[in-house]
Amino acid sequence: MNEIMLLTDTASDLNESVIKEFNITRIPFYVSFNQVDYFKEITEISIQDFYKKMREDKVFPKTSLPSINDYLEVFTPLIEAGKSIICVCLSGHFSGSYSSAVNAKELILENYPNAQIAIINSLNATGGQGLLVTEIGRMIADGLEFDQILSLTDKLIEKARIFFFVDTLDYLEHGGRIGKASALLGTMLNVKPILYLEKGQLFPLAKVRGKKKAIAKIIDAAREYVGASPENYNYIVGHADNIEDASNILQAAKDAIPAYIPDEYFFIGVTIGVNTGPDACGICVIPKYETLM
Repeated sequence: MNEIMLLTDTASDLNESVIKEFNITRIPFYVSFNQVDYFKEITEISIQDFYKKMREDKVFPKTSLPSINDYLEVFTPLIEAGKSIICVCLSGHFSGSYSSAVNAKELILENYPNAQIAIINSLNATGGQGLLVTEIGRMIADGLEFDQILSLTDKLIEKARIFFFVDTLDYLEHGGRIGKASALLGTMLNVKPILYLEKGQLFPLAKVRGKKKAIAKIIDAAREYVGASPENYNYIVGHADNIEDASNILQAAKDAIPAYIPDEYFFIGVTIGVNTGPDACGICVIPKYETLM
């Protein structure tokens, strides 16, 4: 079997430790604050600088997806070297990144008809997408066959969840990503909209007053979702430039869910941050792949 290379777009918001452990290659999104000048996420603008500019300038930045050529530049040398590829993309409901990768695959196959390339529509985003990539990395490291990995990945996609709150729905509404979460629209002092992401779409969960109630609601939702077997899931807490609330979510999760939850947060990156705005926080959950075999 050819060596399997794992790729993802930068919407997965992976920590450097995971990238190094599983030798993951990232294809960047682009972001612009004036719709003229675009910068590659991570390599040309840091996440910290992105949020600093959002706060100071009070702007609604725009993202641009990776192009077909962006994917071709990464796919081609790997296929020429005889590698297989699994590439995990941001939910197709949110972006055309998946379509770009599929088109790049089709172009590759014209010259390399036997190339083994799988493009995964994660139906997820940010830490949820990152957990999916991590589970695929674990499967590759554990020596699972290509087709078995894809079969288990389909099951993982069905069961991945994100529970989170945003400081305001303005960014989701402005970016046209609000969907069914529009039920939460309406302004009241100190009210935090709580949402969850399931199978690539946002759904309203609740509106509560104050951060403490928001955090409690998120943890209750995650605990209810994992049910009687919390040890069968992996978890990660993330934030959009809001380490204080992320720390509180992490502690609340550790107190409420009898399972290992890592202390390492993920930073909600540029791609998703343009839609959540600063200060969003949440917890992502996905089954361990072994429990689905």
